This record gives sequence, C-alpha cells and structure tokens, in this order.
Amino acid sequence: MAKKSFFGNKITPSCSYCKFGNKSKEGNKVLCEKQGLVDADFACKKWDYDPIKRVPKKQLNIPNQEDDII
Repeated sequence: MAKKSFFGNKITPSCSYCKFGNKSKEGNKVLCEKQGLVDADFACKKWDYDPIKRVPKKQLNIPNQEDDII
C-alpha cells in the first residue's frame, strides 16, 4: 500500500513549494537554485516537493444557523 501524502498524492508541481525555490521580493516570482528567477507557477524537472512551504487555504467563516433563528 502506498503512503499517502499530507496534502494528497496528486500535487501539481509549482516552484512556490519546491525545496530549491525561495520567494522573491517581487511577490509572484521565485528565486530557484537551479533555474534562476522564475514565475511561481513554473516547475522544472528538478522539482522536489517541500510540504513546509505549502500555504494552506483559509477556511470560510460559516455563521451558526442557530444564531440566525433567534
């Protein structure tokens, strides 16, 4: 049985969460050790997933149904 990754097994490669990439001051650019300055959604063949760099999506605030009734 294959080991399941924390964010799932189907992770789309992106330099924004690669172990070789670091965010640049420009915002949506990544300074890659292998390719240089690239877009955050770029991915090369050296891409290696780093779960620490992954930023989780914020959860929506759903109001409590009971508060609306009262």
